Amino acid sequence: MQEACQNLWCDAKMYHMKKASVRDLRYAFKKIERLLHQGEEIQITKRRRVIARLVPEDTRAAAQVPDFLARLRSIYGDTRLAVSGAELIAQDRDRS
Repeated sequence: MQEACQNLWCDAKMYHMKKASVRDLRYAFKKIERLLHQGEEIQITKRRRVIARLVPEDTRAAAQVPDFLARLRSIYGDTRLAVSGAELIAQDRDRS
């Protein structure tokens, strides 16, 4: 009998995911936010039907943004134009 029980296939899935209603999102977001920080996935329900799932963001460090100002300085140096961008736009608008 044990062999038969071991060979049985179970298609039931055990979900331990937390659930929160749309109302909870509105009025008790602090609790939901705390669960997300703890790494919990949360199912969002509306009228007892799951409509969405909130998944916590990866805790990996965000990709660093390139230093665009340093790149501009390496290309153009510290030279400044005699005419500002705003003045160029004003001149262009006067022509039309």
